Amino acid sequence: MALVLHSFPDNKNAFKARIAAEYSGVKLELTNDFVMGVTNKTPEFLKMNPLGKVPVLETPDGAVFESNAIARYVAKLKNDNPLFGSSLIEYARIEQWMDFSATEIDANLARWLYPRLGFYPYLQPSEEIAISALKRALDALNTHLASNTYLVGHSVTLADIVMTCNLSVGYRFILTKSFTKDFPHVERYFWTMVNQPNFAKILGEIEQAATIPAVPSKKPAQPKEPAKPKKEEPKKEAKKEEPKPKEEAEEEEAPKPKPKNPLDLLPPSKMVLDEWKRLYSNTKTNFREVAIKGFWEMYDPEGYSLWFCDYKYNEENSVSFVTLNKVGGFLQRMDLARKYAFGKMLVVGSEAPFKVKGLWLFRGKEIPKFIMDEVYDMELYDWKEVDINDEAQKERVNQMIEDQEPFEGEALLDAKCFK
Repeated sequence: MALVLHSFPDNKNAFKARIAAEYSGVKLELTNDFVMGVTNKTPEFLKMNPLGKVPVLETPDGAVFESNAIARYVAKLKNDNPLFGSSLIEYARIEQWMDFSATEIDANLARWLYPRLGFYPYLQPSEEIAISALKRALDALNTHLASNTYLVGHSVTLADIVMTCNLSVGYRFILTKSFTKDFPHVERYFWTMVNQPNFAKILGEIEQAATIPAVPSKKPAQPKEPAKPKKEEPKKEAKKEEPKPKEEAEEEEAPKPKPKNPLDLLPPSKMVLDEWKRLYSNTKTNFREVAIKGFWEMYDPEGYSLWFCDYKYNEENSVSFVTLNKVGGFLQRMDLARKYAFGKMLVVGSEAPFKVKGLWLFRGKEIPKFIMDEVYDMELYDWKEVDINDEAQKERVNQMIEDQEPFEGEALLDAKCFK
């Protein structure tokens, strides 16, 4: 009996096994008459997979479901398949990246994309969490690919097949160029993979999404309201009686305006945060004389406060890219504070353990409560307000803003700016 892959044609999860088959010299038969929602509800299909999910691989020894398991099975049919690496540690890392791809990339792409396609209810807070988690995962992947052509070793492995197939849905439907430009090594990797002959044969030509799908409309039951005026002939009465319910309906359908952030209610400050951010970004030479001097001329201690932060658990920072990802994730979660904050995060040290130190400018005379409540990383740091009357502390602020190296006697591994 031949191997039969049951799935609809453009299923990226079925692509995993099909690409693995191309690399392994394994012949797969595809079901040509598969109709999603019909074929997978038949007793014959449910016997192979009780959940009715696709793909399913039919083998001489029985059925296999779950796409990664199917891809592993197909690859294992070839002895000593290089898709599994050349050593036990490479095999473990292939499994590692396959799990990462499923839990960090695929899952968060789905949580962002599928509600916008109408498959699940759209909830903005859930979407924001998904995008933040996806950015964190892509940042980690981007760091790894900065010094690696492939995920593991020096040739295509099953990890690359699974990762590329999962990313392909994102690139086709929601990962626009403006989103992926922040992850250049991921971009290089993805387009390199999809243009490999065995990938291109199965995936076809991929065109990157130009726009993000719109949020589904929340007004499906509206047709009934126009019907009422037709039945009630006296239009004047309808106009007099309907205003209240109409307003109530609009209030129910439209999202209620968000309450003003308490920081927006503070007295105006002479310091305009966007002006400082522009000065910081545009100063390319004489940084001390232009940007630093400009900062202190703008700084308003009545409207803003400055804070040092030091990571509490620096002894855990034993791997450089993990430490950098940790800082990157923190900055992503701080995005809700962009209107009210400016920050510098330094990763210090030429060898482990690396130290993470930061400087933050916040609107108001305290660290804003909504940031403390919403960004869990905040409690991982010790926070100390800068005493601007202390020249030593003021100089430390200057050094952190300008990324001075060495910083406090140590090499600067990286400096990240939040603006």
